[in-house]
Amino acid sequence: MYTIENLDCANCGAKIERRINAMEGVSDAVLTFATKQLRVTAPNHDGLAEKMVQTARFIEPDVQIIPPEIAKKTPKKQDDSNKKAIMELILGAICMVAGIGLEHVSMPVSVVVFIVGYIILGRNVVWTAVRNLTSGHVFDENFLMTVATIGAFLIGEFPEAVGVMLFFQIGELFEHIAVEKSRSQIMDAVDMRPETVQWEHNGTVETIPAEEAEVEDILVVRPGDRVPLDGIVLEGESFLDTSAVTGEPVPVHVAAGDELVSGCVNTSGLLRMRVTKPLSESMVTRILDAVENAAASKPKIDRFITRFARVYTPIVVAIAVLTAVVPSLITGNWTQWVYTALTFLVISCPCALVLSVPLAFFAGIGTASRRGILFKGGASLEMLADIKAAALDKTGTITKGTFTVTALEPIQPLTENQLLQMAASCEQASTHPIGISIVSAAKERNISFVAPHEVKEAAGHGIYAVLEDNILLCGGKKLMDQYDVQIPEMSAAGGATVVYLACNGQFAGRILISDTIKEDAKSAIAQMKRQGVASAMLTGDAEESANAIAAAAGVDSVYAHLLPEEKVARLQDVRAKYGPVMFVGDGINDAPVLAGADVGAAMGTGADAAIEAADVVFLTGELSAIPQAIALAKKTAAIAKQNIVFALAIKIAVMLLGLMGIASMWLAVFADTGVAMLCVLNSIRTLYKK
Repeated sequence: MYTIENLDCANCGAKIERRINAMEGVSDAVLTFATKQLRVTAPNHDGLAEKMVQTARFIEPDVQIIPPEIAKKTPKKQDDSNKKAIMELILGAICMVAGIGLEHVSMPVSVVVFIVGYIILGRNVVWTAVRNLTSGHVFDENFLMTVATIGAFLIGEFPEAVGVMLFFQIGELFEHIAVEKSRSQIMDAVDMRPETVQWEHNGTVETIPAEEAEVEDILVVRPGDRVPLDGIVLEGESFLDTSAVTGEPVPVHVAAGDELVSGCVNTSGLLRMRVTKPLSESMVTRILDAVENAAASKPKIDRFITRFARVYTPIVVAIAVLTAVVPSLITGNWTQWVYTALTFLVISCPCALVLSVPLAFFAGIGTASRRGILFKGGASLEMLADIKAAALDKTGTITKGTFTVTALEPIQPLTENQLLQMAASCEQASTHPIGISIVSAAKERNISFVAPHEVKEAAGHGIYAVLEDNILLCGGKKLMDQYDVQIPEMSAAGGATVVYLACNGQFAGRILISDTIKEDAKSAIAQMKRQGVASAMLTGDAEESANAIAAAAGVDSVYAHLLPEEKVARLQDVRAKYGPVMFVGDGINDAPVLAGADVGAAMGTGADAAIEAADVVFLTGELSAIPQAIALAKKTAAIAKQNIVFALAIKIAVMLLGLMGIASMWLAVFADTGVAMLCVLNSIRTLYKK
C-alpha cells in the first residue's frame, strides 16, 4: 500500500488509477482519494513506485507516490503551500483591481497589468494544460480553465479572464483546505494508535515508540491515558471509557487479570499491564485497517459517477463548441456566443461530482467505527441502506449466549448427577455455549468426569461418544432419530433448549438449558421495524425454544431446527419474501450464511470465522448496533445522492442561465469550485450527528 501526496483533484485521482491499472506488471490498483492511499497488486514491486510516479505525473505534475517502507519513516510535514497560494492570490487581486482602475486612464497599460495578474494566478494552470496536451490528456480542469480564460482575453474581456482565474484559484484553495480538514477529522476519529508508550523495565519507566513494545512487555497506563496496546491488567484497579472502541458510554471496571483493549481511556486508577499483542495486531490498528480497507472498496454509486464523469465532460465541451459556432453563424454575434461557450467550459469540470461521493462514504465509515461498527467496504455500507430484512441467529445474537442448566430429568434408575456426568463427558471439549453450560453445571456439583475414548461431532445434531464400552449420544432430537432412540412423551420444555441423552441405544433422559434475550433486543427489533426492516430468526435450536425467544424479542418469523447448510436455503426464502437481506450471527457455523447474505454482520464477541466472513462487525455485541448501522447507512447514501443532485442541478441551472445570457463566467466558477466545497462540507455531516 503506497501513500499518494500532492493530489488535490478527485477526478485526476480517478484518471491516475486508470493509467496505473493499464501499466505492464500491475494486476490491480485502487486509488482512494479520501485516505490518500494507493493499493497495488503486482508480482514484483521493485522500482514500481518510480514507474507509477512517471505515469501519474502525466495527470498531476507534482504528485508523489511513497512506498510503505519509506512512508513509515517519513515524519509528517507542515504544509506551507497554502501560504504561498494566499500570497499569489493577493498579488493577483491587486493586479486585477489596478487593471480595472487603469482601464479609463491607459488601456495598453491596463492590459499589461491584467496580463501580469493572469501570469501570477494562472501560470501553473496553463503550463499543466499545455503539458497534458502533449500526452493526450485533455478535458481536465486545467485545460478547461485555460481555454475559457484565454478565450476571454481574445474577445477583450480582460477583467473577466483575470477575475475568473482569481475566483477559480480561491475556490481551489478553499476546496483543498476543506478536503484536508475533512480527511484529518475523519482520520483523527478512527486513528487511535499511540506514538509512544510508558515501558517499565528494571524498576524504571521509560517512554519508547509504541511499535517497539513487544509481547510480554510491562507498560504503565496513567489516569487519563489511552490504553496503548491490547493486554492484561497485572496490577491496579480503574474504570475504562470504552466509547471510542465500542460506542458504549458506560464505564467498565477492570482489575488484575482483566483484559485490556487498546483505544479505551483509563479514567481513574494507575494500571500496570502486560502486552499480549503488538501494535500491528492490537485493536487500535485493526480498527484503522478496517476503515482504510473499507474506504478502498468503492460503492456502486462511486464507480458510476467515475464512469459518468468520463463522458460528461466531453459532452459538455462538444455543446460548448456548438454553442460558440452555430448561433454565431446565424446571428453574427460571435462575442456573445463565444462568451457563453466559455462559460460552459468553466462549468463542465466534474470535480464536485467525483470528490463528494467517496468522501461521503469515507465519513460514514469513520463515523460508524466511532460507534463500534466496523464496515469492511463502502459497498457494504451502500447495500445496508437498501436492506429490507434482517435474519438473525438466536444464540449469542438475540440472546446473551450465557446458558444455565435449569432442569435435569433422568430416566430411572439414573440419578441427576449420573445424567449430568454423562453429558459433561461428551461436552467437555465443546466450545458451544450449551456444552460449556453443561460442563460448568457438573463442576459446580463437584461431579468428576473423564474423556471419552472416541468422539464424533455432527454439526447441528450433537455428539457421539464412546466411554468405558458405553456408546453415548448427547444432542437434539435429530440425533436421537438418526440412531433410532425412542423418546417417551414428556412435559413441554417451556421454551428451554433441550439436550437429550442416550446410552447404548436407550433413552437416558434430558437436560433443560435456558438462555435469556439481550436487554436491548426488543427495542432494537422494534426500531428496525420502524425503519421498514423485517426480522427473521434462523437457528438450529428446537422450535419451542426458538418461538419463545422470538415472541419475547418481537421477531416476525422463525426458522428452527436448521443445520448450517439449511440456514443458507432459508435465507433465500427470506430474500424472496422481503428483498435484500442481511444476516447477523456470531458462531463458526454462521460463516456460510454470512457469506451468502447481501450484507453479513457478525457480533464482535463471536467466533473469528464469523468475523472474518462478515461484511460488518458490531464490536459491542449488542443488537442496538443493527438499527444504528442501518440509519447511518441510509444517511450516508442520502448525503451522497444529495451531493450528486445538488452539483448537477447547479451546473445545469448555470448552463441554462448562460444560454439566456444571464450567467457570467464568475458564476460558472462558483458552480464548479464553490459547489465542490459545499459538497465536501455536506459529506462530513455524519461526523457531528449525535
